Amino acid sequence: MASVQLNHVYKVFPNGVKAVNDFTMDIADKEFIVFVGPSGCGKSTTLRMIAGLEEVSAGEISIGDTVVNDVEPKDRDIAMVFQNYALYPHMTVYENMAFGLRIRKMKKEEIDARVQEAARILGITEYLDRKPKAMSGGQRQRVALGRAIVREPKVFLLDEPLSNLDAKLRTTMRAEISKLHHKLQTTFIYVTHDQTEAMTMGTRIVVMKDGFVQQIDSPRNLYRYPANKFVAGFIGTPQMNFFESKLKLNKDKVTVTLDNTPVSLEVPSSYFNKTDRAYLDGEKSVILGLRAEHISVDANQYPFKAKCRVSHTEELGTDCQVYADFNIDGEETVGESETRVIVKAPAGSYYEVDELIEVSLDLSHIHVFDAETEETIAPRIPAQVIADGTVKGGVLSTLGAKIKLPSAIVADDGKYRVAIPTSAVNFDGDIAADVITEENVNGQSLVHLQVGKDVLFALADTNSQIGQQVKIGLDLKQITLFKDGEAVVLPLAAENVITGKLAKHKITVEKEIKGKLKKVGELAFTLEAADASFSYPQTLAMRLINGGGQDIFNKSLELRFAPNQVKISDDGITAQVERVLDYGTECYAVCKVGDKTVNVRVEQGFDKTEVKLALEAESLAISEPTRAIRLV
Repeated sequence: MASVQLNHVYKVFPNGVKAVNDFTMDIADKEFIVFVGPSGCGKSTTLRMIAGLEEVSAGEISIGDTVVNDVEPKDRDIAMVFQNYALYPHMTVYENMAFGLRIRKMKKEEIDARVQEAARILGITEYLDRKPKAMSGGQRQRVALGRAIVREPKVFLLDEPLSNLDAKLRTTMRAEISKLHHKLQTTFIYVTHDQTEAMTMGTRIVVMKDGFVQQIDSPRNLYRYPANKFVAGFIGTPQMNFFESKLKLNKDKVTVTLDNTPVSLEVPSSYFNKTDRAYLDGEKSVILGLRAEHISVDANQYPFKAKCRVSHTEELGTDCQVYADFNIDGEETVGESETRVIVKAPAGSYYEVDELIEVSLDLSHIHVFDAETEETIAPRIPAQVIADGTVKGGVLSTLGAKIKLPSAIVADDGKYRVAIPTSAVNFDGDIAADVITEENVNGQSLVHLQVGKDVLFALADTNSQIGQQVKIGLDLKQITLFKDGEAVVLPLAAENVITGKLAKHKITVEKEIKGKLKKVGELAFTLEAADASFSYPQTLAMRLINGGGQDIFNKSLELRFAPNQVKISDDGITAQVERVLDYGTECYAVCKVGDKTVNVRVEQGFDKTEVKLALEAESLAISEPTRAIRLV
């Protein structure tokens, strides 16, 4: 049994196609992880990299405490179950299951014990003397699973093992594999393109598209809180309804207008507490999502009503899916309409084609996505909240409080919109707030706070009680001030980026060889940035070489680091200090390195004009910009 870690893993083929982009994930021991997505999304390629059947272009894969990038597949202590079973046709079931153990020179008694136990678990004891051709597809799949079980591996890898089976057998085998995972208590990583398999089997699901991870979450959270339109449409049957829309905030109501339809609804603004306020101006296009089960043909079930025209129905036994269109005056088309709606109606419901019906909508389950990026604009942990503010005489009035601006923030008198990131809200201040509710978001405690007419969010270390009065503060270096739609005060950059190169040098070191000290030649590595050179650990240098190739020494690299990962020293990169930003409790020097700006945390009263910057080489994130690949 073991955990699996994928750390910024890429797969780039020789023709430049990136099959897997920046895959990062920690898989806990005994988890059942499912990779799901359409064909060509990179899920099988990722599995094959874990197995060692594909080389990793960049990044690290660890099984347990061991980095396995350069470990042969046979030595990774994994077992893989393939889509096509891959059984030897001339061998019996027993021989197929025992073959791998015999190759390892295991004792005959131990082989027999393992095969008999695996056959008992899988219910194929009576088939041990049969050959694969005398067995059904489901029985062959059990044999393939048995061959993996007898290995007693740390990790099971299953690559679409049920795709060759009929629908009924797939349902049976889904249950069998889930029971097997419960019995074995081993880490399972399972690849499928079938979202039903993913939802019914996985502890967590990785949704992939075009080589990128779209979302990693539990089945319930993927369904209820999709991160983007693709996940929302891919997970769930029937597909979520999507409508191009406009949202207009007016006091405690939001007017929801569906484009190209007569539908316009007044909805409580509380439904949009987590929605980015920039999208509530009535002009910016958004995509609204609502699942079929949250729309009812009973006009009185939910408070919001709309008329639609029926195009056809699908009777499914347990329910009836009604396909209709909110554009009741539009022409009927064969293709999918942007205003089409699918409604789940009770089984036996009957409607005529072109019949006008009134439906009711449960808009408390609404999803909102950016029309261009298709990312959610109402995430579970909101990125920021925008509040009204006024600056006068260096004092910011917002959230019902007056905040003296530090010297780092210079703003003319006037009205502003204040963007407050969730990460900037803390419980160490003097702004009065009431706890509305507390939400557990994947182990993090998200507190909803009522501050005057605004709702803010904060991540808390301790539990809060609903109705509790608290005092909050703001990390002013993270806020943005907007005036007339333009950002006039920007937050302090959380990341510095400079360019550099990897260099190698031959050095002579003394080593003890056969009891005697001898001088031997070795390679040492440095990172060169601007006018300085830093020693770089060999282990990290080899990761750069493995990911970037032997010509890595000729490539320009991007070095990324936080302001607290660079220090002022007696030796290092020469930088000119442009100004010092004093935020009251924290102070930062804004330095120029060539054409790059670097923020460095400094002590109060810092007044130097030129400094030397020392980087923490081991903590640098290093990318190859030409291929947009993070190497370490």
